[in-house]
Order: sequence, then structure tokens, then C-alpha cells
Amino acid sequence: MNYQKVDAALATALNDVQNSEEPSLAVFIHTEPILNSAATAVLESLGVSGVSSGKDIFTATLSPNAISQLSEQSWVKYLKRSQQLRLVNRRINIGKLGI
Repeated sequence: MNYQKVDAALATALNDVQNSEEPSLAVFIHTEPILNSAATAVLESLGVSGVSSGKDIFTATLSPNAISQLSEQSWVKYLKRSQQLRLVNRRINIGKLGI
């Protein structure tokens, strides 16, 4: 594992995973903009969809083993954990904020 390419949140999550073969971590994969056919094949074999030359950010749900494999690739710049989004259109009760 090349931890220089893995952000802190992803590194922490990797330590908490029980099964290193199970795809359980949502990640952003930042790559070089022009991928060769070998790089494209690696991404597709890991289940990354929408792989095409010219793109440089991909999303996928990967296993710790797949993340380790990607971190060792020269064409991968870094891997970042994707966070669960939450709804932002909820009303906030301003009275409870102490303003």
C-alpha cells in the first residue's frame, strides 16, 4: 500500500474493515488525464464504470485489496474516501441555535 496516495479518512477506514476482499469503501480515484489501455483494463477489472481516456476522476466502491493495488499504480495520483452525503434542505430551528 502506498499511503502517500491515500487520504487520511481513507487510511482510517482501511484499518476498520474486517474483510479485505469485500468491496465496502466508496472512493474517488484521481488519475493522470490520459490513460493507456492497460490502465483502463485495471480500472474496469476492479469494477470501475465509465472509464475513458481524458477523464481523471472516477468513483467506485472498492475492497481494501483493490485500493492497495491501485495505490501502487504510477498513473494513480491519489485515492480519497467518498463521504456519505446528507440532505441540505432540512429546516433548522434557529431558536435552538442560541442566536
